[in-house]
Amino acid sequence: MSKVHVLDHPLIQHKLTYIRDEKTGAKEFRELVEEVSNLMAYEVSRDFPLQEIEITTPVKKCKAKVLSGKKVGIIPILRAGLGMVNGILELIPAAKVGHVGLYRDPDTLQPVEYYCKLPTDVPERDLIVVDPMLATGGSATAAIQFLKDKGAKSIKLMCLLAAPEGIELVQKDHPDVNIFVAAIDEKLNEKGYIVPGLGDAGDRLYGTK
Repeated sequence: MSKVHVLDHPLIQHKLTYIRDEKTGAKEFRELVEEVSNLMAYEVSRDFPLQEIEITTPVKKCKAKVLSGKKVGIIPILRAGLGMVNGILELIPAAKVGHVGLYRDPDTLQPVEYYCKLPTDVPERDLIVVDPMLATGGSATAAIQFLKDKGAKSIKLMCLLAAPEGIELVQKDHPDVNIFVAAIDEKLNEKGYIVPGLGDAGDRLYGTK
């Protein structure tokens, strides 16, 4: 079974409070989502492998460590996932970014694909799928399956908020994918929104309704 990592660092929780607040406008909301994504990326990348190399400092030669192993890919689920990309890229600027476009059918609440563009070397990369909200889990499980169909072997899921229902579905469909969240909320309401949540992340990021 995949592990669920709740990243409860004080700075993440502080900023998450203002992300939730309905009084926070689109500009500040975007900035906060990017900042929290940056902080979360530290933990998501904690198990990245290192290798030792030799460098020369202004004083002498020494051994030092650099990242090794697979390259990184960031896969936002459109559209809200885009708000998390730059925060991760600040830490891992060499990462490539793919995109998976899904929308949730308002009647069935099931994900429908409308776009998928990925790096050509997906099987060789450590992929981080990003979406602010893990609600029903339908979009996340579908996006992960698209990646696996393209040969992806190393996938993590990173979200700001999750509902227990979404976590359960991802764990059932993809038990090999670890989940990183800033908070697990109470439940979903009858419309499939996380409670208490933060509203519609895409609308709040881009000022739409």
